[in-house]
Amino acid sequence: MSTVDPADFARAMARVPTPVTVVTTVDPGGRRWGFTASSFSSLSLDPTLVLVCPARTASCHDAFVSADRFLVNVLASGQAGVAGAFARPGADKFTQSPMEPREFGLPGLADATARIACALHDVLDGGDHSILVGRVEAVWTSDAEPLVYYNRLFTRPGGSPALASSA
Repeated sequence: MSTVDPADFARAMARVPTPVTVVTTVDPGGRRWGFTASSFSSLSLDPTLVLVCPARTASCHDAFVSADRFLVNVLASGQAGVAGAFARPGADKFTQSPMEPREFGLPGLADATARIACALHDVLDGGDHSILVGRVEAVWTSDAEPLVYYNRLFTRPGGSPALASSA
């Protein structure tokens, strides 16, 4: 059992810059699902794997842990509004979003920094989150500057604030 205060841990982790992604999938009934994640990382080059971690309490959790495929949209610096919209619980996140079918027909952003299309490889226990391990099947990249989450603010790699701030 940890003796670290969760609030102290959260403050420490806020000091670690992370990429901002919106992860999407489509369920067998055709419903689109998505969430904002800063818990995204490469995992392996051989085989090519990434990981992303949805909260177990998220309404989209079950859709993702049972998905065949998912798409990681690495957001560009001007896409803080998209990140904020997909971070909110409740409403249909796709109604006002610029998402359109991309790799494997999954919802994606044409002007993202990168898109990484994955087949679900494994789902692992991550405490109050699940760890989705994706086997990378397709990638797309651009020269767009990425959006970064640091100290509870959306920012740019150089530290200047992005167009919209906190989540």
